[in-house]
Amino acid sequence: MKIVILDDWFNTLSGLPCFKILSGYDVTVFKDHVNDIDELAKRLKPYDIIILFRDRTVISAPLIKQLPNLKLVSQRGDFAHVDIHSCTQQGILLCSETTNNLPPNSVAELTLALILAAMRKIPQQMANMRAGKWQLGVGKSLYGRTLGLYGYGRIAKLVEPYAECFGMKVIWWGSEAGRARAYNDGKIIPNSREDFFSSSDVVSLHVRLTSETRHIIKVADFDHTSLRTIFVNTARAGLVENGAILDALNSGRLGMAALDVFNEEPIYNANDPLLNHENVICTPHIGFVTEDEFELQFADVFKQVVGFICGKPFNVVNSQALKKRF
Repeated sequence: MKIVILDDWFNTLSGLPCFKILSGYDVTVFKDHVNDIDELAKRLKPYDIIILFRDRTVISAPLIKQLPNLKLVSQRGDFAHVDIHSCTQQGILLCSETTNNLPPNSVAELTLALILAAMRKIPQQMANMRAGKWQLGVGKSLYGRTLGLYGYGRIAKLVEPYAECFGMKVIWWGSEAGRARAYNDGKIIPNSREDFFSSSDVVSLHVRLTSETRHIIKVADFDHTSLRTIFVNTARAGLVENGAILDALNSGRLGMAALDVFNEEPIYNANDPLLNHENVICTPHIGFVTEDEFELQFADVFKQVVGFICGKPFNVVNSQALKKRF
C-alpha cells in the first residue's frame, strides 16, 4: 500500500527513531502545505493511507470524494478536522489514539517561556539591541505575581508547579465542573469570573476547542484586565472571540499578549496585525513541536498504519467503516 505523510514542514519525522516502524513500506513525505482542495486531491489520489500531522490538513467531504483509493487516515488526538461521516460512507477508516497518556510537557514549557518572555520583554529587548540601542524599559519579575490558569486540565496542572517554582501565586477558573474539581483539590478559586481576570497578572488559557468552548473568552472579559495584564494562549485561537485581543490591546485594557495559536495557520502575511503589534509576542504554533513530543506521538500513529496493513486495525474511531471495507 502507498502511504503519504502530510505537512512535515521540516522533514522531521524521517529522522526520528520511530520512523523505523514504517521501514519496508512505500512512504512519501510532503513538506509543504496545500490549501486548494482540487490540487490536494490530485496529489493524494494515488495513496491508500494518509498520515496526518495533527490538524494541519482538513480531510473534508469534497476532498474525500476525490480519493477513490483512500482506505485509512491515521493520526493522533482530536479529529474535528476530519469529516467522520464522509469517511465512513466511503469505507475509509480513521484511526486515532485519543487517550491522554502522554505528558504534555512541551506545551507547558512553552507556556512558561512565553510568560517569561512577555514579563521581561525579551523579544523587544533583542530587537532594540539589533537596532544599535541598549535597554528598552523595565521588565517585571514573576516572583509575587498572580498567574490565572483558565482550564483545569493536564497542561494547566503542569504549568502550575513551574510557575510556583518562580514564586507565583496560582488561581484557577474554567467550567463549573472544572472549578469544582479544582476546589476539591484545594486550589484557589476566585469568587467570580470578573475577579479571576482582574486579580491575574497573567491569564493563561488551557482549554480544548469544541463547539461548546469556541469563543469562551469574550470581548467583555478584557473589561476586567488592565495594562498590567499579560494574556497567554498556547491552546487554540478559536477559544477567543475574533478581534478581542487586538481590541483590548489597542484600547489599553490589556498590556501584552503572548500567542502560539492563530485563527488561520500557517500565517505567511508579514503584515498581519497581531504579528506586527509591539505588545504581542508570537510563535508559530510550536507548543508541541519538539523531537521528544513527535517521537511519542508518531510512534502511535505509525503503529496504527502497520496494524491496519496487517489486518488488525486498532484505535478505530468509525468502526462502521469496517463493514464497508472488510
